[in-house]
Amino acid sequence: MDDHRQRTSEAFDAIEPGKQYVYRRTFTDGDVAMFCGVTGDFNPYHQDDTFAAASPFGGRIIPGLLTASMITHIGGLLAFLATEMRFEFPAAVRVGDTVTCTVAFVERDEARHRLTGTASGVNQDGVEVLRATFGGRPSLVRLA
Repeated sequence: MDDHRQRTSEAFDAIEPGKQYVYRRTFTDGDVAMFCGVTGDFNPYHQDDTFAAASPFGGRIIPGLLTASMITHIGGLLAFLATEMRFEFPAAVRVGDTVTCTVAFVERDEARHRLTGTASGVNQDGVEVLRATFGGRPSLVRLA
């Protein structure tokens, strides 16, 4: 237990407000199929070409939480244990889109060893597709 406390304290001290991490990925049909299969999100906007083509989107879109999972990729590399998250999806993401997600830590709560952060995602055309805020605790920083 003492080793864990020491490690989490060191991880907390290593992340200063303003620290940013960036992750970029291109979404595929396989990503959508696996995500929908694991989560059970069989929404026709994500699965049904005919339905989605007749929607205001004009075609299938990626599940919002799949896009938001880019934040958890960065969080996982930091062993960041999120205790709260809030997402906004200002524009749709489609299969073949490349999204760049930037996570920034913006606030430290010294007394509780908690960090607050923001995240944003933009597609290959510079269109914002994700806005998020989150809070929690780092436990083992593995990124520089």
